[in-house]
Amino acid sequence: MEKIHLSIIINAPKEKVWDIMLGKDTYPLWTDVFMPGSYYIGDWSEGSKILFLAPDEKGKTGGMVSKIKENRPYEYISIEHRCEIEDGKEKEVEWAGMLENYTFNEINGKTEVSIDMDAVEEFKEMMQDMWLKALQKLKELAEK
Repeated sequence: MEKIHLSIIINAPKEKVWDIMLGKDTYPLWTDVFMPGSYYIGDWSEGSKILFLAPDEKGKTGGMVSKIKENRPYEYISIEHRCEIEDGKEKEVEWAGMLENYTFNEINGKTEVSIDMDAVEEFKEMMQDMWLKALQKLKELAEK
């Protein structure tokens, strides 16, 4: 397992960045970078199950089943990925237990968003590239 660490400075308060990053209506706008049509079902409360979904090339729903491991509003959220959804069914994966963590630090009215996550070695470079684009999109949305 590899580690990815990325961060970006966004000229907006951390509450606004948090709300845009996790909001039901705004989440699909910046996660479209990963998979067009991305959305989630569930909520971000600690301990809750959350499904990260998108239509695949054939129009079938795919994605991940995850758990919100920790949630400190406007400061930190940790997501534990459990399994994959393929053709609408849960499928065990070797990467079960991988973490994706977001940290929000406000400095002089600006917010540093840091992403720390586990990645499968063969997908690390691709994930870093997509995350850089996603963070840029998040920045554009939050700075409007």
